Amino acid sequence: MNRSEFSVLIVDDEPNIRSGLQKGLVNEADRIETAADAEQGLATFETGVYQLVIADVRLGGGMDGIELLGRIRHIDPEVAVIVITAHGTVETAVDAMRAGAFDFISKPLDLNLVRQQVRKAREHRELRQENQSLRTRLADAGELSNIIGQCAAMQDVFHQIRQVAATEATVMIQGESGSGKELVARALHDLSDRSGGPFVAVNLGAMPETLLESELFGHEKGSFSGASRQKPGCFEQATGGTLFLDEVTEMSAKSQVDLLRVLESRRFTRVGGEKLLETDVRVVSATNKSVPELIQDGSFREDLYYRLNVIPIEVPSLRQRRDDIPLLIEHFLQHFCSRHGRPMKQIAPDAMRVLVGAQWPGNVRQLRNLVERLVVTHTGDVIDSNELPTDLQPAMTDRGVKTQPASLSEAVENCEREMISTILAECDFHRENTAKRLGVSVRTLHYKMGRYGLH
Repeated sequence: MNRSEFSVLIVDDEPNIRSGLQKGLVNEADRIETAADAEQGLATFETGVYQLVIADVRLGGGMDGIELLGRIRHIDPEVAVIVITAHGTVETAVDAMRAGAFDFISKPLDLNLVRQQVRKAREHRELRQENQSLRTRLADAGELSNIIGQCAAMQDVFHQIRQVAATEATVMIQGESGSGKELVARALHDLSDRSGGPFVAVNLGAMPETLLESELFGHEKGSFSGASRQKPGCFEQATGGTLFLDEVTEMSAKSQVDLLRVLESRRFTRVGGEKLLETDVRVVSATNKSVPELIQDGSFREDLYYRLNVIPIEVPSLRQRRDDIPLLIEHFLQHFCSRHGRPMKQIAPDAMRVLVGAQWPGNVRQLRNLVERLVVTHTGDVIDSNELPTDLQPAMTDRGVKTQPASLSEAVENCEREMISTILAECDFHRENTAKRLGVSVRTLHYKMGRYGLH
């Protein structure tokens, strides 16, 4: 974060206090001016630019420090004011805070405490400026159908979407789990001539093979046990619009043949039916796997790949677009604070550095879930780094260098923690699916999550 100029005005009728504070705070501010009474302080403030005013409550002349505080903040509502007094009472403190004081310090002054509060005021101002800058950047950010990104990689994705959206070409979107592939598919739909039609998404990876044919093509009444009525499939539901096939590489060999036949002929029959139905959909698919490798090992048909991959779009991982992380965090903060009725929260600079540097195996989905959790569980206005999950932060020595595991068991635990965290994020924190992927019971997964603090 770039530190902007920080100027301080000290208003006190005691020369020793003015001089002592000016000397004691020389390393805390870029410029320090003093004034002997409220009138002089107000005149000095009106002719200069100050980010912090330190003012005594009892000042010589017709104006006290509380009145000075109110008049200064009327001129500049953003200025921070620290009120000091030798007559500290609860009533005085309440009056000062009601008038907008940043803090209240009693005499005799503890210079270290004053320095601490001055640093706090400076950090608070810089944090506010950084968040305002983020909001401005967010407002100006390249945004396409709820996809946010300013980095070059995302701008390239936006360019491809705009080029392809108006066509009827099939598109295959590739990228890691949680990177936003469905958002890209929705953007393709929203910007197409089919935007007035339905957008139907089906997750093929979560669909049992026995139900997949019926889900895609529909079924007739009585075609199998439990088929009590005719049901249109996704190809019918998406007529005139877009059909999004997520995790398309999870299809069985038979389902791949069925899908290829429909893509080639634009016709299909419902399960248990005989009538050929025409399909009028634009097909967009997505996968988080390397399709050429799947073709090589024989688990995915090459001819189907060429049908689906007429236009490829690669969505970058969050690690490849770290410059967008502050923008995404600001967007999610605004969204979830509004959604859950919470006051707007801010991310402290040390926490933002951790978030920007984290590995994010679950990509934007993982970041979104974390921000929502922080909004719901954090009671303060500013979220610090010590309130972030420990698995986001690399182990550090006192010198700020990553430490090596102290033992083989620690290395194994670190690897296990990272693997569970990664698979959890990829499965959108669905415990049954995560346990299945890891080859353990749900009970074992629950124990491990508790042990590693992954709840």
